Amino acid sequence: MEKLLKIARIIDACTERVGKFTSWLVVVMVVLGVWNVAGRYLGRLIGINLTSNAYIEAQWYIFDLIFLLSAGYTLKRNEHVRVDVFYSNWPRKRKALADLLGTGLFLIPFCIMVIFFSWDTVVASWQIWETSPDPDGLPRYPIKTIIIVSFVLLIFQGISQIIKNLAILQGKLEPQEKNHDTGL
Repeated sequence: MEKLLKIARIIDACTERVGKFTSWLVVVMVVLGVWNVAGRYLGRLIGINLTSNAYIEAQWYIFDLIFLLSAGYTLKRNEHVRVDVFYSNWPRKRKALADLLGTGLFLIPFCIMVIFFSWDTVVASWQIWETSPDPDGLPRYPIKTIIIVSFVLLIFQGISQIIKNLAILQGKLEPQEKNHDTGL
């Protein structure tokens, strides 16, 4: 179990890095959004185009990155939305069992399904070097690739969660109740 917990720690560390990176992207997205709005009105005022479709699409792409890449981070920190009418009152080992079953039976198969059904679309996008149909638009193939990358990262974090929940069930890991995190 110690080797598995070491793997879980490595996955968790990578997930933390990705999560911290995406948190900085929020700042970039907000600044870009402010520029898109201010640039449009200021540009009209002075008669110069200060923004473009590329800036608008960049804002969308950054939002996509934040949403998709932070899924594993959100799972690690146990911040996903859930209806926990029963769950919140369960003892920690029962929670670990529910999380273990949910991750193994639902999360990981769902991620595999998304990757499987996205694969051909992403490959086709790369084959034609797909770009936005809008003037000055950005390439679409890199952002479509992030769909697959994000679900692979979510699978890895799911594996980490399975390992930690197994350790909790075996009594080899004390859960941290703060944030309901099963951190190490």
